[in-house]
Amino acid sequence: MHDFLLAFLGGSLLGIAVTGYLYVNGRIAGISGLIGQVMNPQTIFKTPALWFLAGLFTVPFIYGAVLKPEIVLTASPLMMIIAGLLVGFGTRLGSGCTSGHGICGMSRLSVRSIVATLTFMFAGFVAVYIVRHITGAF
Repeated sequence: MHDFLLAFLGGSLLGIAVTGYLYVNGRIAGISGLIGQVMNPQTIFKTPALWFLAGLFTVPFIYGAVLKPEIVLTASPLMMIIAGLLVGFGTRLGSGCTSGHGICGMSRLSVRSIVATLTFMFAGFVAVYIVRHITGAF
């Protein structure tokens, strides 16, 4: 039950954060878009995206320091790098990332985001099935 409550709390906080970001700034809190804003030298210190991302990267460290969760990584560093590059490619191909489409877009009932979310979820299911059950890598 403890894991359920933490997941519920995390999801609720995420929903509140992206909704607040949308209403306060008039922009969607998709991570790839926020990183794009921060990477632009003309807007890096003028955008609230910098603070949103700073919180996004800082809070897990605070969580880890307070609750000290046991985290076990089963993938090799090379596999994680390849996965990250594939996610980045998919982000560009799909005109947004999983957070932008899956959380922000679907909550606005965007058909494009619903299709994108169904597509990347299906691709993830297929990839896990292939890696775990066909190749036996894990």
